[in-house]
Amino acid sequence: MKGNLSLFIIALAVAAATTPGCKTKVERVGVEETIDLSGRWNDTDSQLVSAEMVGDLASRPWIEEFTSKNGRKPVVIVGTIRNKSSEHIETETFTKDLERELINSGRLKFVANSVERGELRQERKEQQIWSREETQKRLAAETGADFMLQGSIKTIVDQEGKEQVIFYQVDLEMIQLESNEKVWIGSKKIKKFIKRPSHKW
Repeated sequence: MKGNLSLFIIALAVAAATTPGCKTKVERVGVEETIDLSGRWNDTDSQLVSAEMVGDLASRPWIEEFTSKNGRKPVVIVGTIRNKSSEHIETETFTKDLERELINSGRLKFVANSVERGELRQERKEQQIWSREETQKRLAAETGADFMLQGSIKTIVDQEGKEQVIFYQVDLEMIQLESNEKVWIGSKKIKKFIKRPSHKW
């Protein structure tokens, strides 16, 4: 009897594993499509926030004031965007969205951040030893930034039972490197209401 019961349980496990409904299904979707599975910060939030921030930043007078005074576009470096939220957020994806939109606007120039600079400087040092003289890139010839973009992402979470509200606030500041003057401050808020289903077994 016990042997028959064991065979029956094994047969059920095999049947469940091979049933078509139990297989993982993967479907390709457009990168512009909004898909919110968990309610947490996602690619759509990153793109929406960066687009709004860039629109606001690029429309403010500080760019024209700098350009008319210095006869050139301002040069910006991206500093730290701190994740002060209750989630793991890949802030580099967000900052790259910002960089791309601002560079493509044609109104600002960007220089490599502190992480990228290390690799570039190492390459230039090695060129002084290993590259032909006419192809070597000079040391101490970098373009210095005029401004640094810094900011943070914060959350407030309110939950009762199966219902949850997540409030995101993204704050960014453009700071003049020489004087520490803040020439622009931007803020974007997102609120999500999440209602999870009650499972009945």
